[in-house]
Amino acid sequence: MLDIRVVPYDHGDATLLIGELQRVYAERYGVHDVSPTDPAEFRAPQGLFAVAYDASDTPVATGGWRMLGEGRAEVRRMYVRASARGQGHARRVLGWLEQTARTAGCSRMVLETGTPQPEAIALYRSSGYTEIDPFGYYADDPKSVFLGKQLAAVGAVEGR
Repeated sequence: MLDIRVVPYDHGDATLLIGELQRVYAERYGVHDVSPTDPAEFRAPQGLFAVAYDASDTPVATGGWRMLGEGRAEVRRMYVRASARGQGHARRVLGWLEQTARTAGCSRMVLETGTPQPEAIALYRSSGYTEIDPFGYYADDPKSVFLGKQLAAVGAVEGR
């Protein structure tokens, strides 16, 4: 069971998980993520942020999206705690983010990740994300990988 709840970006559980994610970035990249992030970008209607809780009400995963314009939403801060990995939580959170962005009027999800995160790249590619042109803060970073996915229209049945 996974209970995904919309929370402010600076909610205590979100801050806890983002802090863990920043430590992962530091281990893999040698530095934490320095891209500017304004918590207001994750407030409706321009975005949202969520924390996923397990059956014991422990925060185990996080993720959010923010509008970039032109019907695009950017996936940000996807993370699953090490103790909760391998249970499909990342895929469920990603699907939930796509659904909420689609409901908010977005037609495309985009994201930036990096080559030191092969498991993230594998998740996104297996979820239908393909290479796109670089954008944003890390557009010139050779370690960056830019992916995007067209979202089905609200009410459309995927696969038909």
